[in-house]
Amino acid sequence: QVQLVESGGGVVQAGGSLRLSCAASGRTFRRYRMGWFRQAPGKERVIVASISANGGRTVYADSVKDRFSISRDNAKNTVSLQMNSLKPEDTAVYYCAGRYDLPGNEYDSWGQGTQVTVSS
Repeated sequence: QVQLVESGGGVVQAGGSLRLSCAASGRTFRRYRMGWFRQAPGKERVIVASISANGGRTVYADSVKDRFSISRDNAKNTVSLQMNSLKPEDTAVYYCAGRYDLPGNEYDSWGQGTQVTVSS
């Protein structure tokens, strides 16, 4: 497992942007597929974006496609989520998570979460 710490949440008006960052500790980070999840009040936690261990492949939920961008820097053990054109429905606690980048593995490393609030 890796230890993960998110930062960058806050309050922003609709249409604005935020950048979330996740710092990882541990030598296995570069073997991990990383994802950003979010959980809105009263709703289940869902994945919004993920990136392969080498950064070559990204996947986005339909709800954020063309607005959010996930990236990573394996030299700095960081993964980021650039969020543009934010909407009130993007309001949630955002979590950074990781898993070994092999089929069938589940996310087993989680950050503490960071609150994102988008006002209308």
